[in-house]
Amino acid sequence: MNKQILLENYLLILKSTVEVYIHGTLESANKDVKELLHQGLNETLEHQKRVYDKMVEDNYYLVENTTPSNINKVLNKIEQG
Repeated sequence: MNKQILLENYLLILKSTVEVYIHGTLESANKDVKELLHQGLNETLEHQKRVYDKMVEDNYYLVENTTPSNINKVLNKIEQG
């Protein structure tokens, strides 16, 4: 496996982990458990951001500025089905 594939897979794992932390944080009735899950969520989000930034730096993600016209085109496609 190359570096890009590894980072993509790792990013997917981090995204899945965030989902687990979000649901646990929302559903937890115990204050201490909720705080612990919330802390894990924040740490995972920070880690996900670092991995994403590294992928952008290595040109695995191309970040482009967009125009209001392009945004409207996408919104129109979504509205049409």
